[in-house]
Order: sequence, then C-alpha cells, then structure tokens
Amino acid sequence: MFQITLLFLYIIAGSSLAISRLPRYSRYVKALVTIALLTGIAGLLWHALLLRNLILLPDGIYLSLGNTASFIGLLLGLTALIITAEQTLRGLAAGLLLLAASTGVLTGWTAAPPSDTAITWQIEAHILISLFAYGLLTVGAIVAVYALLQDRRLRAGKLSTVNRLFAPLETNEKLLYGIAAGGFLALLLAVFSGFLFVEDLFAQHLVHKTVLSLLALLLFGILLCGRQFGGWRGRRAVALYLWGFVVLGLAYFGSRYVLEEVLGRSWT
Repeated sequence: MFQITLLFLYIIAGSSLAISRLPRYSRYVKALVTIALLTGIAGLLWHALLLRNLILLPDGIYLSLGNTASFIGLLLGLTALIITAEQTLRGLAAGLLLLAASTGVLTGWTAAPPSDTAITWQIEAHILISLFAYGLLTVGAIVAVYALLQDRRLRAGKLSTVNRLFAPLETNEKLLYGIAAGGFLALLLAVFSGFLFVEDLFAQHLVHKTVLSLLALLLFGILLCGRQFGGWRGRRAVALYLWGFVVLGLAYFGSRYVLEEVLGRSWT
C-alpha cells in the first residue's frame, strides 16, 4: 500500500510540472507548480521515512537491491524539487519525479536476508557515500539522455510544443558538468574510503566492483579534464559520460545482483 501512495504522489507532482510547461496552460502555471511542490515534498518525506525504517536497522544499515534502487529514486526526487526553481528545467524535473515513482515501487523488495555480521560505522559511511555518488551520477545520466533527445529533435527540425519540456542545450550542459564534477568527487571519496575501510576484498567478492569503480572514475575524470582544457561539449561528451555511468552501474548493481541472486549473500 505504501508504494501505491508514493507512486501516486510522485506521478501527480511530475505530471503537474510537465503540464505547467505547455503554452495552453500558461495561465495555470503558478497553481500547477504549487501542486507539484506540495505533492512532491509530501512524496519525498514519505519516501525518506519508509527507507529510514527499512534501511536503518538496530544492528546497522541494510540495503537490498530494491531498497538501493529506491534510495537512488529518493535522490532523483530531491534533485527534481531543487531544479524546479529554474523554469526551463521543470520538464526535466517532471521526468525525474516519474522515474523516482518507478523506483519507489521497489521499496521494501528484498532479495537476500540481512547479514548477521556487524559492520563498523566506517563501512556504513563508505556505503552511504557510495550510494550518494551513484545517485548523483544517475541524475547526470538522465540529464545526458535528455540532452541527446533535445539535440536529436533540433537536428531533425522537430519544432512543436513538446520542445517546451526541454531546457536549452547550454543549460543542460552546464547542469550535466556540474553534476559530473560533484559525482566525481563523491565517487573519489567512496573509492578512497573503500580502500581505507573495507578489508579482505577478495574474500568478499568485491574485487570486480573496485576495478569497475576505478574505471568509471577514470572516465569521469577524462570527461572533466576534456571539458576544462579542451572545451569538450555535445555528443562526444555526453557519450563519454554515459559510458562512465554504464561501467559504474555494472560495478554496483552488477555486483549486488551476483551477491544476492547468484551467491545468496548480502554484503551489508
């Protein structure tokens, strides 16, 4: 039942923001944005409360594959509400809220029982930092796809009211590189804390996760250097970002799937 409530709130918020960008509803913009903010904030608070009760257990934190995806959805919803302040980004915010709704449905889904092994606060901090990095870079991947769609529509000369849902390419690129920089720093901290606090990587079947995370970190680093020193932009930059994100997704969700579904284990 709680997933349905969450889905309902996010869908109302996302739909209201999308409609507010259409010219025929311009006179109702203020009311629609107000509805979106109220339902979006309610959904975000409800989402956070649900995850808090499912993740923060008496013996430590527990993140199943479903709750991990839901946690990233929570970050998507938070980002959507923040960028709603920029009028041209409300179409993107609507998409983020709808994606948050789809991941929110996974809240409470578990594939493996919690581990009986107690973990230290350092490991808990490493896990939360990693999740924040993945969530932030997930938002960037959505922005990257959003920019590709906008670029394709412009190249094809498809000019319609649907274009109102897209922010200018320059705005998308600035947002993408800002997210990439923040995500890179968070991922760097996550990798560093992993080397510092996680013991027996081979015994925990986490070597492949570490290697893939380092590769993703390298790709994001190349992207930021290319932007800073080479002025990279457009399709090449977006493609490099998406490749980095795919590698990062394999590092985290791939390893969790193997641990939980194949090996029947849970790291946390």
